Amino acid sequence: MTAPLFSLEVFPPRRNASIGTIYDTLDGLQGLSPAFISVTYGTGRKTDKTATARIANTIRTEYGIDAVAHLTAVYLSKADVDEALGLFDEAKVSGVLALRGDRDTERPPVGDFRHATDLVAYIRERRPDLKIYGACYPEKHPEVETMAEDVRHLREKVDAGCSHLVSQLFYDNDDFYRFLEMTDAAGIDVPIEAGVMPVMNPKSVVNMSTKCGSSLPPAVRRMLERWGDDRESLRAAGVCYASEQIADLVANGVDGVHLYTMNHPSVTRRIWSNVRPLFS
Repeated sequence: MTAPLFSLEVFPPRRNASIGTIYDTLDGLQGLSPAFISVTYGTGRKTDKTATARIANTIRTEYGIDAVAHLTAVYLSKADVDEALGLFDEAKVSGVLALRGDRDTERPPVGDFRHATDLVAYIRERRPDLKIYGACYPEKHPEVETMAEDVRHLREKVDAGCSHLVSQLFYDNDDFYRFLEMTDAAGIDVPIEAGVMPVMNPKSVVNMSTKCGSSLPPAVRRMLERWGDDRESLRAAGVCYASEQIADLVANGVDGVHLYTMNHPSVTRRIWSNVRPLFS
């Protein structure tokens, strides 16, 4: 039996933070040996392109790990995408995660790419040999009515050239297994990694769950109620919960696990120490 993939996500420093903070994060992740590390992208500013490319290049050259660069569509023109792909070429990324990106009600979209599928098709045309990753939603995208509709859109994304999927966060593995049954029935046969985000901060858990359309099961709600004002205890509980979640996913034969580090290497290392034997 093939061992599942294990990958990580990091993000560039916040706008007013030093770029050096990302290197502290990467140093803290040394020794984990993920299949790849993905680097997030903002909403189309020039700094987004360069920061993502520079960090991806550092991951590849200084840490010897494949890097996947995120690219968001809604606020980019075709010329912007061409520029970003050029930077990613120079960084020698192993793939691009093509996303629509979050919409800002006060900022009109550019209009060249309405959906992630449009961006996937464009990248496939411009870079036929580049591996294209896509996002998926185990509990459906918040903007669609049904799971069936969401899976149809996902099939279109795969048909457009996406060859690897990474899920948004979820806290109930049964939701993910039901999603896999639907994608299998729809003929989606590319690898699908399960996205796991550890519980570390009550506000971020609620915000991200709302944003991604993921539910909070009773066990997670009890954790937030019990230790919401005790950061260390909540993180300890979050490590335990994520570790058990990953163990169950691997036991059920998932293609891989994509761990959202939130740039907290100490939490990531604690989880990895618990689950590492499962990936060998």
